[in-house]
Amino acid sequence: MYTVYAYANCSTCRNALRWLEQRKIPHRVVPIREQPPTKEELRAALKAYDGDLRRLFNTAGSDYREMNLKDKLPKMEADEAFHLLSSNGNLVKRPFLVGNGVALHGFQEARWTEKLTSS
Repeated sequence: MYTVYAYANCSTCRNALRWLEQRKIPHRVVPIREQPPTKEELRAALKAYDGDLRRLFNTAGSDYREMNLKDKLPKMEADEAFHLLSSNGNLVKRPFLVGNGVALHGFQEARWTEKLTSS
């Protein structure tokens, strides 16, 4: 089963959840703002994205801008980034899906199809 961290008011999250439901892919939904991904889940996602920390962040979000992370992130250690992301779900690129050795963020239908429906 997959875990999908999502925000109810996010149309991209709703599209991803609808996509999963239509394909009958087992998943549970966790509210990302109230319960952000764990550091372990973030580490798995970082590995899936070849160590590019920026790809884990919601760079369009107000928290990202207010914290001036655009300038801070290039110098940031992974542990510091994981601490920020695991303590503030608004900073995490959403939807954020983990499970069964897969980590995905954002919803790109082609990528989700490749990773979640290939046999």
